[in-house]
Amino acid sequence: MTISDIRDAMENRTKIIWSDHASSQLLKRGISRLDVFACIDNGEIIEDYPEDYPYPSCLVFGYGTLNGEVKKPIHVVIGFNGEYVWIIIAYVPNNIKFEDDLKTRR
Repeated sequence: MTISDIRDAMENRTKIIWSDHASSQLLKRGISRLDVFACIDNGEIIEDYPEDYPYPSCLVFGYGTLNGEVKKPIHVVIGFNGEYVWIIIAYVPNNIKFEDDLKTRR
């Protein structure tokens, strides 16, 4: 799985499935679906979880945007079966679990 594969699957936004958990947490965390799209569109895979069930997943680091400008760093966990993209969770990373680059786990 590559970020390009995920972006291609998300191109027309019809092959995206939002987990109930992700949908409820987005509201609580002040992250919009547009932030998630921007994160994936400009981000990179920083961790791979090929053995996840029911589909391989990954952690994407990128930035949400507001009016085309960088807004905030975001992590999105994505499941991908080669056709559909599952948005599992999205959150704003912190320096407790990640280094200052917000990409490297402590």
